[in-house]
Amino acid sequence: MGGLRILWCFFGAGAVKLVVAVSIFLLTFYVISQVFEIKMDTNLGSLFARSALEIAAHPTKPPRYKCGISKACPEKHFAFKMASGAANVVGPKICVEDNVLMSGVKNNVGRGINIALINGKTGEALDTKFFDMWGGDVAPFIDFLKSIQDGTVVLMGTYDDGATKLNEEARKLIAELGSTSITNLGFRDNWVFCGGKGIKTKSPFEQHIKNNKDTNKYEGWPEVVEMEGCIPQKQD
Repeated sequence: MGGLRILWCFFGAGAVKLVVAVSIFLLTFYVISQVFEIKMDTNLGSLFARSALEIAAHPTKPPRYKCGISKACPEKHFAFKMASGAANVVGPKICVEDNVLMSGVKNNVGRGINIALINGKTGEALDTKFFDMWGGDVAPFIDFLKSIQDGTVVLMGTYDDGATKLNEEARKLIAELGSTSITNLGFRDNWVFCGGKGIKTKSPFEQHIKNNKDTNKYEGWPEVVEMEGCIPQKQD
């Protein structure tokens, strides 16, 4: 009986050890599998987070077009963008084919009507001038308008006041360049225009804002008027 008791004790202890070993193995396997899954989730989360940060840090830049216009011009067209002056503080700006022709930064603008002339075939800048239509003389302006050659693109923008000294002859010459608003241009109105010498129709490139104390953005002046577009190249 003593030997049998010893044998049972031996097998009982072995069975306990076996159960304990199997339990430890299963527990270890479970813990490892859980840790592995958590690590996988963490790695995937980090990967997605890093990708999102990389996208945010390197966003897709929108394309830039000449003169900063909103879309590219078709072939055989010249891109342009222009703005009138702001009150009597900020001068007008005229840009053609990514070339800023007139601006306050270039220090070649002034009170009155600012004009840039462009070769209608090549887009080359020909001349820039401004004429004081408040305290100046309209005669030099008229002479300049008469001297413009056929096939020349003409861009104009007002600054401060561009109308007080305008007479009927000057307005008629500008109308012949394709303007429809020049007849109504008044004291301190804001106006931008792009036309051409020898044009057969009215120009589609013109913006005009009246000086109106009830709607003016600045005291005594309306808001800046801007315009952009594509000028068709002159064909032979």
